[in-house]
Amino acid sequence: QVQLVESGGGLVQAGGSLRLSCAASGSIFGVGTMGWYRQAPGKQRELVASITNPGGTEYADSVKGRFTISRDNAKNTVYLQMNSLKPEDTAVYYCHADVYSSIARHREVWGQGTLITVSS
Repeated sequence: QVQLVESGGGLVQAGGSLRLSCAASGSIFGVGTMGWYRQAPGKQRELVASITNPGGTEYADSVKGRFTISRDNAKNTVYLQMNSLKPEDTAVYYCHADVYSSIARHREVWGQGTLITVSS
C-alpha cells in the first residue's frame, strides 16, 4: 500500500509565501513524475506544477515565476514553494505521483489534499 502525505497548507495573506511537502511511503520501488494539482470551488482540478525523476519541470502559466517545484528522490518527497500568493491561488492542493512497485508495475497515487486560503 502506497500513500502520499501532504503538509504545509493553511491561511496566508496576499503576497505571502507557503511551502507544501508531500512524502510517498509504503511499498515503493521508485517514483516517477510527481506533481501538484489544485481545485478551486466550482472549478476543475488543474495542474500547478510537475517534476520528472531526473528533475525536469513544468508549470501552469498562472504560477510561473512565483512557484517552484523540487524533489528529494532519496526521501520520495516533492515540495512546492509558493511565493507572491494571490487570492486566486485559493484552492485545495493535491499531491500526485507515479509510483513504481516493481520495475514494470506502476500506478498513479493521489494525496488527500490540503487547503490553501489566500486572503486579500
